[in-house]
Amino acid sequence: MANSSGFSMTLPILDSKNYDRWRNHMKAIFGFQEVLEIVQKGYQEIGDGATEAQRAMYNEAKKKDCKALFLIYQGVDAANYEKINGVETAKQAWEISEKSYEGADKIKKVKLQNLRREYEVLQMEETDSIADYMTKILTLSNQMRSCGKAMKEKSIVEKVLRTLTCKYDHIVVAIEESKNLEELKIEELQASLQAHELRIKGRSSSRGTDQVLMSRHNKKNSENWNQKTKDKGQNSR
Repeated sequence: MANSSGFSMTLPILDSKNYDRWRNHMKAIFGFQEVLEIVQKGYQEIGDGATEAQRAMYNEAKKKDCKALFLIYQGVDAANYEKINGVETAKQAWEISEKSYEGADKIKKVKLQNLRREYEVLQMEETDSIADYMTKILTLSNQMRSCGKAMKEKSIVEKVLRTLTCKYDHIVVAIEESKNLEELKIEELQASLQAHELRIKGRSSSRGTDQVLMSRHNKKNSENWNQKTKDKGQNSR
């Protein structure tokens, strides 16, 4: 889909599992298309005695609402389309989607409890890269935020530092001693850890190369020694 400026835009599609991400993406798209206020607040109908200026404003609002409703229709799958089919305004369609997926407070609390339990037991696996593990941490953190949990950056930084594998112990100690964890940004932490990860990989690769060269050297010496032994045996006959 392209707008009047030629900017190509792919709409996210709402299904049964991605409401939080879909909502955030759609809000950004509504803002870009200048229809977010219409979606959130709707517009006022006008009476028969409205002035020309009022009619002009109404027609503009109606046009924006149709545009927003079109975006919503285009951004849902077949099951979700049936929930909003027949609504008259974008505000009504948006509210139906919110009620369908955000649910009651009790549902949010149960979801948050499950996410919190998963977050608390999460540990870095030996097979995880720093980028993989940070993605796991941030995904859970964002899901908890969407359920109303306040997630401070410091608590996420501390969670990462205490759940890394033991090969990162040295860099964790260095970070804790040299950085103010109250001010340390998640992206700064990730950059430091990834730099350390690259050094570890570089050393492992160097050791592997040294071992291969040493093995070849020992094999060659062994072959030379065996050949000399064989030559001596033949000369002694």
